Amino acid sequence: MASERDLRRKAYVEKTTVELTGLAKRGVVMGGNAFSPILFAKGELSEEEAAGSAEPFSGDDGIALRASLSALGYEPQDWETLLVCDASGEKPLESAVLREALCAMDPATLVCCDEASADAVREAYADDLAELADLDQALLAPGVVAHVCGMRMLNLGGFAAALGDVRQKQLMWARLKQLPPLGEPY
Repeated sequence: MASERDLRRKAYVEKTTVELTGLAKRGVVMGGNAFSPILFAKGELSEEEAAGSAEPFSGDDGIALRASLSALGYEPQDWETLLVCDASGEKPLESAVLREALCAMDPATLVCCDEASADAVREAYADDLAELADLDQALLAPGVVAHVCGMRMLNLGGFAAALGDVRQKQLMWARLKQLPPLGEPY
C-alpha cells in the first residue's frame, strides 16, 4: 500500500506532466530536468539553434552554464531551460504563457541569460517587479538579484556574447556566484 507521501508525490508528478505536456503542445520549448531548482531562460538563439540543427543550450553557453553550476555546488541534474520565444527565435511567448510555464516548472531561481529573456520576464512580471523598493531589482538590471513571486531572479545581461571575452566571462561568473544552492527547505 502506498503511503500518503507517495500518493502526494505521484499526484504532483502527474499534474506537472500534464502542465508541461500542454505547454509543449502550444510551442513552449523547455529542456533539462523537471523539478530542478534553477532555470535558465533564453530569447536570443544562435544560428544553429534557430535553424533547428542544435538544441537550445547545447552549445558553448550551455556547457559553460552547467560547469558554473557544478562549481557553485549544484548537482549535475539541477537545471532546466526555457526559451522565451518559439523554436525559431522569431516569435516571443505571450506574457501569460511565460508565467504559466514558469509556474509549472517552479524553479527556485530564474536566470535570464540575455536581454531578450530579461525583457520577456520584465513584461510578464511587470506588476510584481513594480512593487520592489530597489529600482535595480525592479528593472531586473544585469547582475542584480531580485526576489519575485518566490523566485530569485538574475539577469546575466548577455551570457553567450560574454564567452568570447575573458573580462566579460569573469563578470558573468561573479554574477552567477550570487546564486549558491539554497539547500533543502527543512
